[in-house]
Amino acid sequence: MSNPDAATPRERYRAQVREEIKKHAWEQIAAAGASALSLNAIAKQIGMSGPALYRYFASRDELITELIRDAYRSLADAFRARAAAGADLAALAHTLREWALADPQRYFLLYGTPVPGYQAPEDTTRIASQIMAVLLDACAAGPLPDTPPSPIQAHLDDHRAWADQHPAPPSALHRALLFWTRLHGALSLELAGHFTGMGFDPARLYAAETESLTGR
Repeated sequence: MSNPDAATPRERYRAQVREEIKKHAWEQIAAAGASALSLNAIAKQIGMSGPALYRYFASRDELITELIRDAYRSLADAFRARAAAGADLAALAHTLREWALADPQRYFLLYGTPVPGYQAPEDTTRIASQIMAVLLDACAAGPLPDTPPSPIQAHLDDHRAWADQHPAPPSALHRALLFWTRLHGALSLELAGHFTGMGFDPARLYAAETESLTGR
């Protein structure tokens, strides 16, 4: 990893401008969604010509990719920090919801509707796998049934690419996938406003889902 203190003034200035561009990009996404992201509009906001801004991000897709990387790193850091502090699976569930509620547009950029015409590069998947690794560690650390793998567990064990070849036993793989899909389902519906007007507290629904998955 590069040392920021060793950067030249020009490199520090470039890093500052890139951060300013990303800040305005998040504001655009919050207002109109990622599909409406416009580098020319950002250039006007920061008093820069369009061609000048393209020296910092060569395209809209490059900027979106950088935002996705930042978002995945943020969630991975949050998971790792909680795990290092001794968090169990239930605590990781609460960490996921706290992270999502803190910035719903950041959440939707990762787990919402794909941006039309955009294809994320492979390295973003590798960053996302760091989040799954923490989750799999937590699932493998908990009590697991000493029974032969079910058909879905055997299938997941034979197809470990989604788990980056993590050595967790089949029952932990299954538990992690249930955790990830069910909690993201509840979160996505809540953040998209689909529970509005239904008369119940989404936080209690999420807590109930967490308890059913973790026993806590």
